[in-house]
Amino acid sequence: MKSIQILMAMLLLLSSPSLRAEIKNSATESVKISGSCAMCKEGIEKAAQQKNISQADWNTQTQMAKITYDSKKTSLDAVLRRVALAGYDNASYLAPDDAYGKLADCCKYERVSKPKIMSSGELAANQAPAHQHHEGTSETNASAEMSPLSPVLKAYYAVKDALVSSDGNAASAKATELVKAIKAVKMQELADQQHMVWMKVMKDLAFDAEHIEETKDVGHQRDHFSSLSENMYKLVKAGKPAQAVYYQHCPMAKEGKGANWLSQAAEVKNPYYGAQMLTCGKTTETIK
Repeated sequence: MKSIQILMAMLLLLSSPSLRAEIKNSATESVKISGSCAMCKEGIEKAAQQKNISQADWNTQTQMAKITYDSKKTSLDAVLRRVALAGYDNASYLAPDDAYGKLADCCKYERVSKPKIMSSGELAANQAPAHQHHEGTSETNASAEMSPLSPVLKAYYAVKDALVSSDGNAASAKATELVKAIKAVKMQELADQQHMVWMKVMKDLAFDAEHIEETKDVGHQRDHFSSLSENMYKLVKAGKPAQAVYYQHCPMAKEGKGANWLSQAAEVKNPYYGAQMLTCGKTTETIK
């Protein structure tokens, strides 16, 4: 009997949150996360868990979670976002309705502040802070949605203008500014779908911008500008720009396959051919 008791005690110690993983540069904070049962505890702690990066210990009675994370690799905000996407409202984020709806009946806690109804396709998009989802704020937020990305769009236009001039040196210099703008984006300030799109395209944006920065060869720069423009289009399309953005197309680019770009002006100035075929192309969509 004693050996069984010792074995159980060892198992309990090994399952203790403090022993689950070795987390360097650790910071620990306590936050409230809504839930109601042992299944919620499992779901919350699983969502927060990243090996050697973050973990949580959630108390069923108090609904308080002690979250420990590597402050150089992640943040409390990032952990709470994952928890919300798993279906649990918390101090910073409201869970999407789809995620909450998938919880077991015993896990259906009382929601003090319920977010708007989300479709399954928008599940991962609901990553804006909780205060942004209260009813009556959509019009206010809409006009500001593009502001966190304004420096990125401005730097993109500068690269485009350099390519219109067929100036590889200028395109490289402007791409340096674009790389900095991409790295400076504060993801938590992006709203709804734009946040989701940013998470999908940010690595590709940085990849193309860095390649344009690293070369003075205009042809190579234009190859990367094509894919850069496609991802920029997705990003702008997901938001509500304060000013109209013109999505333009050149049918001759990429050996007749065609290529697109964004412009702040309706007038066509082709970045793929420059003076050679400056006005080749047309506006295919106006985003506003």
